[in-house]
Amino acid sequence: MGGMGMPAVALTAVPGRRRRTLELAREIEARGFAGIYCASFGDALGLCEALAFATERIPFGTTIANLYVRQVHDYAQTASLVHELSGGRFHFGVGVSHEAMNRRLGLVTGKPLADARDFAARFRSAPRVGELPPLVLAALRRKMVALAGEVADGVVFANVARSQLPASLSALPAGKASEPSFFVGNMIPTCIAEDRAAAAAVNRRTLAFYLQLPNYRNAWSEAGYAEEMAAVEQALARGERTRIAEIPSERWLSDCTLYGTAAEVREGVAAWREAGLKTPILVPSSASGGQFEAFRELFEAFA
Repeated sequence: MGGMGMPAVALTAVPGRRRRTLELAREIEARGFAGIYCASFGDALGLCEALAFATERIPFGTTIANLYVRQVHDYAQTASLVHELSGGRFHFGVGVSHEAMNRRLGLVTGKPLADARDFAARFRSAPRVGELPPLVLAALRRKMVALAGEVADGVVFANVARSQLPASLSALPAGKASEPSFFVGNMIPTCIAEDRAAAAAVNRRTLAFYLQLPNYRNAWSEAGYAEEMAAVEQALARGERTRIAEIPSERWLSDCTLYGTAAEVREGVAAWREAGLKTPILVPSSASGGQFEAFRELFEAFA
């Protein structure tokens, strides 16, 4: 499976394994994957700077950098540097993150839409930084999607329901999603295993954290899972955090993640494309090992 049929992948540089991560990036490129996108865990922008040198052809970017943690002009300088060093392969994905996470970091935030609009304006007008990369805005719901269509060069989702994607993309200006230069991506938790139940259990554990975040519960409620999200909220109110991942249905899990055999995951990628997703970004986990085992399974599935 090559060329345009290949998905992109998510990559994280875990402390102690960062050089191995760059070796992995080179293999991802050699195998023809569509891109490498660096999640917010760790220093995603720093990893992208390393990817500018470690790879030669593959597109890459942040998905996402928290727009509050650095001053806008500082972000613009680094983003311009990575853009130039990579020969224009870099996409700078930013987002407002989540209130609970920002609060733990001691960040002072305002209204998400207003803050994202202000960031985009100041990023684009930053003086003496050089040519800037495409700016991609993270979104979960329609208002942020619409803003991405207005002020950014793309939109990136994470863990959203495939059934909701067409409605979400309809918030963009007419024809925007089909423009070749407009990025439309989604981070999709992925577990490949012959034991489908084991793979499903891995993805449930992955989404357990996100079920605790109100923004995600609201997005999934809009996608048709309101009753299930209400049950999750009730469990959280009772302090039953360890069981919340088991509450939502298998229909929800299949709508938001990919799991099962290699053939099932490949079919799932095709279904995401049919729903309007231009860049599926697979976030691999393994039912039998760690990060590198997950990538071995992914490589075999898309060989």
